[in-house]
Amino acid sequence: MASKETPGKGAEVRKKTLGNIVALVTTAFGLVAALAWNTAIQTIFTTAFGKQTTIVAMLSYALIVTVIAVVVTTYLSKLAEK
Repeated sequence: MASKETPGKGAEVRKKTLGNIVALVTTAFGLVAALAWNTAIQTIFTTAFGKQTTIVAMLSYALIVTVIAVVVTTYLSKLAEK
C-alpha cells in the first residue's frame, strides 16, 4: 500500500533542511571568525607582554578575553533591543 503525502510536505521538508544548512554554515563562519580573532588577540598579547607559557599567563589571557566577550555581548544585546 503506497502512502500518500500531504500536499506541500516535500516543500516543508526542503525548507526546514535549507534552514538547517543555513544555520550550520552560519555557525561554521562564526567559528572561523572566532578563531581568527583569537589568533589576532594572542598576537597582540604576545607583542605587548612577550611569549608567556605559564599557566598563570594562559589563565590571565582566558580571563581577559572572557571579560571582553561578556562586555561586548552585553553591549550588542542592549543595542539590539533598541
